[in-house]
Amino acid sequence: MRRINSLYGRNGILKRVFEKPAKQSHAFLASRSFSTEGGYGGESQQNSSSSRVKIFDRELKRVHRDRAAWLSRNKNDTFVDAVAENLLDRLEDCKKSFPSALCLGGSLGPVKRLLRGRGGIEKLIMMDTSHDMIKSCKDAQDDNSIDTSYLVGDEEFLPIKESSVDLIISSLGLHWTNDLPGSMIQCKLALKPDGLFLAAILGGETLKELRIACTLAHMEREGGISPRLSPLAQVRDAGNLLTRAGFSLPGVDVDEYVVKYKSALDLIEHLRAMGETNALLQRNKILNRETALATAAIYDSMFATEDGTIPATFQVIYMTGWKEHSSHPQAKRRGSATVSFTDIHKQFGGQS
Repeated sequence: MRRINSLYGRNGILKRVFEKPAKQSHAFLASRSFSTEGGYGGESQQNSSSSRVKIFDRELKRVHRDRAAWLSRNKNDTFVDAVAENLLDRLEDCKKSFPSALCLGGSLGPVKRLLRGRGGIEKLIMMDTSHDMIKSCKDAQDDNSIDTSYLVGDEEFLPIKESSVDLIISSLGLHWTNDLPGSMIQCKLALKPDGLFLAAILGGETLKELRIACTLAHMEREGGISPRLSPLAQVRDAGNLLTRAGFSLPGVDVDEYVVKYKSALDLIEHLRAMGETNALLQRNKILNRETALATAAIYDSMFATEDGTIPATFQVIYMTGWKEHSSHPQAKRRGSATVSFTDIHKQFGGQS
């Protein structure tokens, strides 16, 4: 578990001054969308979109991302940076390079800033549903050695051709998709053979303190509960998601970050700056003032620490998967073993 103390407050956001951008070519790519249910683009995409179960309001989430682009402009977020750094650190364990890479919406700015030549990336595509977020990322020139293109697109209908990129990175973005397995399948299709998929999503234990406080406040003030926080994937689901998407050599690990805030209001401001506020379709659009104050009071009374701050837990699930390739290790055919476990036990069983 990682603890990040006094990370975020009204005056506690780390600021970063960006130098004047150097001249660089920027391209907005055009490509047909691909849906796992309807094929490429057009009417089939619209039909499949209307038939799928929808949990999140994607248009509202785009608005949240627009707002986050302005709230986080010229500011560094220690928590978001830590997640991006841990995700990109996995590239240092790979011996191969990834000439072309796609970075999906979430923490675009931190990923671009913290790459620092890792992965041998030569061409990078930055994609987000928010035009303002793309513009903010484009204005912050961090590594001029990488040929970077910018694309406004949706992870649910990935506008990338099949077998076109060597690496796909998604830091804190995919947990807002209505069809997470479908989005991961599309990522696998977009990868070249032996391509790598790296993703970090928020897990089910995220903001558990706020969930408890919200539930108790709603029951006390309104006589029932209302969905205020979105459902998130559990750790046990992550491996199944990678396997279902068809990735080989799947890997999953979990990290917990405890962030301390001055008050519940500072926590909400931080969530807004990250674009992580409620986007449920079935949400209650009105939050009573009394319920909000009760939530803050319960949060403080149940979880406040000795130094007067309140903690918030963020569970981050890291997922790694490769697109199949002949160089990957393969399991032997069933029944092809030449030594039985009985013989192994006889030979080594008596040793302590």
